[in-house]
Amino acid sequence: MNNYKIVKYTSNFYEVWNNFIQDAKNATFLFHRDFLEYHAHKFKDHSLMIFKDDKLVAVLPANINEGKLHSHQGLTYGGLIYNASLKFQSVLHVFQDVLQFLHSNNVTSVFIKLLPSCYTKVPNDELEYLMYVLQAKLTNRMFFSVINLKEEVKFSRDRKAGAKRGKKSDLKIINDDDFDVFWNKILIPNLLEKHQSAPVHSLNDIKLLKSKFPNKIKQFNVYKSGSIVAGATLFLCNNIVRCQYISGNKQSNALGSLDLLFDELLNREYRNKSFFDLGASTKANNKLINKGLLYWKEGLGARSVSQDFYQIETDNYKFLNDVLL
Repeated sequence: MNNYKIVKYTSNFYEVWNNFIQDAKNATFLFHRDFLEYHAHKFKDHSLMIFKDDKLVAVLPANINEGKLHSHQGLTYGGLIYNASLKFQSVLHVFQDVLQFLHSNNVTSVFIKLLPSCYTKVPNDELEYLMYVLQAKLTNRMFFSVINLKEEVKFSRDRKAGAKRGKKSDLKIINDDDFDVFWNKILIPNLLEKHQSAPVHSLNDIKLLKSKFPNKIKQFNVYKSGSIVAGATLFLCNNIVRCQYISGNKQSNALGSLDLLFDELLNREYRNKSFFDLGASTKANNKLINKGLLYWKEGLGARSVSQDFYQIETDNYKFLNDVLL
């Protein structure tokens, strides 16, 4: 071991954990304890805190399931969280000690969802390299459609035409945070009809999260003559805006409601951000692509950013012994 002290998170560390997340280089509000615990009934928390000389240097948001550690099954992304002052050698030793600690406690495997590169404040590929050295198994690869807001946003001809239709249709875009009307009139019916599924977040879930993070979660709705026709639920994560839900009614394409909405979001409302994440367009373990959905996103100017998922055997911590010459 490299003299790091590893402890399992308890509520006694609530403020210490959240203060650390606020300053970490690769953290978003999804790692705040209030977000992690809103669905505590679904996941058995097994988050870890790593100390050096009584100073917290890293955390691992995680849950445990059938003797295997996941970082974290209730989140889109995860991994080891630390601040910009922690250099590669320390990251290596921290992660090695985490694996050894888990191995000694009969946890055989760790599943990691790496944080996509566009979500980090500074370069953050230390774990990506360690996955290679640890002979981790690539279990999944997802890609997101992301728009670089630091450059001019260029709509395709179709998306420009859609935005023009939206203006002619006299649509109103309002950040009213009315989740009820969007969930009940647009999102739930659409997901049920098109995919025989339901939103990941129930209406009560999203309203609870909004109450916990009022400045981080936004609901923009589009109205025609006072009736909702489309909407988008946004998570604001540092320099990036993630579109958690996008949906419009059956008239959406004819009205141009979504094109007009994203013209507003991309070119005015969030022009000061760095990236806009439109989410994935994949299904069937990310091996099939919804071509129409991807076409629409790329028409807004989005291009692809990948995210890798790994399984690491904790016994492989020994592979990190001789990395540094």
